[in-house]
Amino acid sequence: MNLAALAPQRLAQRVTGWIAGSRSGADDIPVSVRGTGSYAPATGKVSLAQFDQALLWVIVGLLAFSLVMVYSASVALPDNPRFLRYSHNHFLFRHAIAICIGFVAAVLAFQVPIATWERFAPWLFVGSLVALVLVLIPGIGVVVNGARRWVSLGFMSFQPSELAKFAVVLYAANYMVRKMEVKESFLRAVVPMAIAVGLVGALLLAEPDMGAFLVIAIIAMGILFLGGVNARMAFLIAGVLIVAFMLMIALSDWRRERIFAYLDPWSEKHALGKGYQLSHALIAIGRGEIFGVGLGGSVEKLHWLPEAHTDFLLAVIGEEFGFVGIVVVIGTFLWLTRHIMLIGRQAVQMDQLFAGLVAQGVGLWIGFQAFINMGVNLGALPTKGLTLPLMSYGGSALLFNLIALAVVMRIDYENRQRGRGGRS
Repeated sequence: MNLAALAPQRLAQRVTGWIAGSRSGADDIPVSVRGTGSYAPATGKVSLAQFDQALLWVIVGLLAFSLVMVYSASVALPDNPRFLRYSHNHFLFRHAIAICIGFVAAVLAFQVPIATWERFAPWLFVGSLVALVLVLIPGIGVVVNGARRWVSLGFMSFQPSELAKFAVVLYAANYMVRKMEVKESFLRAVVPMAIAVGLVGALLLAEPDMGAFLVIAIIAMGILFLGGVNARMAFLIAGVLIVAFMLMIALSDWRRERIFAYLDPWSEKHALGKGYQLSHALIAIGRGEIFGVGLGGSVEKLHWLPEAHTDFLLAVIGEEFGFVGIVVVIGTFLWLTRHIMLIGRQAVQMDQLFAGLVAQGVGLWIGFQAFINMGVNLGALPTKGLTLPLMSYGGSALLFNLIALAVVMRIDYENRQRGRGGRS
C-alpha cells in the first residue's frame, strides 16, 4: 500500500471533517451505534493522546497572556491613593497565585470520574444555594461598591456566584438525564428547572448580581434545549426570560439609567456618570487602531479606565495590541467554545448524555460570558459586571473556569478511553 498516496486523502478527510463540524481527529474515534450499546470502529489507525493537547495548550496560552495583561493593566494602580498600600506587583502576584490554586484544583477535578460528578451534582447545587444565602448575611458577606457578592476567607475572597454557575451546569445536565422520559412535558420537565433557576436568580438579584443570573439562565435554558426539550418550549422559556429581564430593568432606576448611558455614553449627563467606563473603554480601543500602541503603552489604564484589570481588560488589550489583538482574542474564544461543544457532542454520540450536556453547558458558559464581556468592552452591549473568562483578574472566577475545563478534559479523556474499547 502506498502510504504517500494516502496522506493527501487523510488530510482532505480531516479538512472536510472540520468544515462539517467534527473535531480534528474525531474520525479516528468509534461512534456509538444507538440502540445496540456497541461502538463501530472507524477505519484507519487510532492514534490518540491521553488528553486533549490542543485544548490544554490554548488554555495555557490564555492564562499566560492573562498574566502579562493583568500586570500591564494594574501596574500603575498603586499610584492611586485608593491602592496606595499595594505594591506595583500586587495584582500580578495574586493573579499568579490564583492560577496556581486553580491549576491544582483542576488537576484534582480531572481525577474525578464523570459518574461521580453526576452522582453529587444535586448536592453541589444545594451547596451553592447555601453559599448564596451566606453571602447575604451581614458579617459574612463582604460589601464592595454597594454589592454583597463575596465571602472573606482570610487569604482570599470567595464569590459564591461562580460556584453557582458550575453547580447549575452539573445540576441541569443531571436533571435532563433524570427527566428524559418526560422531556416533552412542560409541567414535568421545564417548570421544576425554572423554579430551581428562579431560586438561584432571586438570591443573586439580592446581592445584586444580574450578570451572573443572566449567565446561569442561559446555561440552564441551553442545556434544556440541547437535552431534547422541543423548540416551542425553548422559545417560550426564552420569551419568559426576556420579559423578566426587561421588567427588572424597567423597575430599577439605576439599571434603567445604565441602559440610557449605554445608548448615549458621550452625553454631558452620562460621560462622567454611568457612561464613564464605556466611553473610556471606547477611547482605549480607538487609540489602539490596527496594531496598538505597544505592550505597556496604554494611557487609559493610568487611572482613567476603572476596573481595567478585571471587567475592562479587553479594552487595554485593544489599546496596546489594537484591532489585531482583539481579533486574536475573539478568535481564540470562538475556537475554545466550538471545541468544547464538539467534545460534548461526541460524548452524546457515545450515549454519555450527562457528560455531553456538561461539556456543552461549560461551552455555553465560557462562550456566552466571553461574548457579554467583549460586547460590553466594544460598546455593543450595556455595561455589565462580567469578567473575561480565564483572563480577567479574579480568583473565584478563574478557579471555577479551570475546574469546569478540567471536567471537560475528563469527558474527552473518557471519550477516548471508550473509543479504544477500554474502561474510563
